[in-house]
Amino acid sequence: MTGGGAAVSVNTVLAELFAAAAHGCRDRSPLTQRLLTDAAADLERGGVTARIMAGSERDREGTVPGLRFAGAVHRLVLEGRAPGLAKHYPTAGGRPDLPALWEDAVPALTEHADLLRQRVQATVVQTNEPGRSAPLYGGLVVAAQEAAKVAGRHVPFCVRLLEVGASGGLNLRPHHVGYQLPDRVLGDPDSPLVLDPGWTGRPPADLDHRLRVVGRAGCDLHPVDVSTEDGRLHLSSFVWADQVDRWNRLRAALDLAATDPVRVERSPGPEWLAKQLARAERDVLTVVWHSVVWQYASPADRAMGRAVLADAAAKATPTTPLALLVFEPRRSDDPGEVYRFELLLKLWPAGLSLNLGHGAGHGTPFTWDVTPWE
Repeated sequence: MTGGGAAVSVNTVLAELFAAAAHGCRDRSPLTQRLLTDAAADLERGGVTARIMAGSERDREGTVPGLRFAGAVHRLVLEGRAPGLAKHYPTAGGRPDLPALWEDAVPALTEHADLLRQRVQATVVQTNEPGRSAPLYGGLVVAAQEAAKVAGRHVPFCVRLLEVGASGGLNLRPHHVGYQLPDRVLGDPDSPLVLDPGWTGRPPADLDHRLRVVGRAGCDLHPVDVSTEDGRLHLSSFVWADQVDRWNRLRAALDLAATDPVRVERSPGPEWLAKQLARAERDVLTVVWHSVVWQYASPADRAMGRAVLADAAAKATPTTPLALLVFEPRRSDDPGEVYRFELLLKLWPAGLSLNLGHGAGHGTPFTWDVTPWE
């Protein structure tokens, strides 16, 4: 009896995580919200979802088991393995009928339960959202110009971009993306990927200066090779299937990646970063960047990463400056939202520490609102 009670208990906890993930989708993805809400109830009943999630019952909140489940189901649809469910998925040409969604999902979940369990356990959430390039681009322009002021230069620094948790590396080419503003296009207007950044306000910088990127590198514990069909399917599966604009944005970003490949190295972040920062390039601003990965890092890796960065920051000079630019969720004081996604910049040796603004988790829209980073 004790063992049975324990099983019910862990499924209840997991169901709560599914419900929390469903809540996070509200007003943004009714399809994903309904799927996860019904799956949470099915977990409580010990239904097919419990079979799929067997072995993942004690996963921590930061691994977002609900979104891993939703991604595995979406991939099933994209692979053509669940035609009865595909009729609800706009990414497969369908149209959601939410009241009938779970009824049509159960046969596919039952038939492919073992495959879904394998994928849920083997994968991590990797949205690699290309929309985050929009705030990144503005932040890089600010960093390059502020570093130049400290060095007494009239021309902004060119940038070496180092991304920790780069996934498929889709945000390692911000200078090759177009950013459509009402009065101009920043970046590359001929890019396969042209974003509407949805900016309120503008970055505190001269946007007439073109961003120059002279080096790019990235690492990830689970890098995605976007030159392969498997890699493209993996990233596509984590797009909420009723967010067609995001889907199209990802397809354009994958097209851009095919013309401008960047290798993402398989490595823990702190070790990789220590190697990259061991050398400083004169007259180049080195920018360490990450977006929506902090929650997935262990406390030990976070501490090691901070130590590596602090060591490099202590060695930065006006001609070999260093910046940290991150777009991450932070707990909000607003009672209407639990987290707010903020763009944060630190610059050495300038000692600059700014909160540049806040936006949606996928990068757009974004409000530029510069305050001290405290």
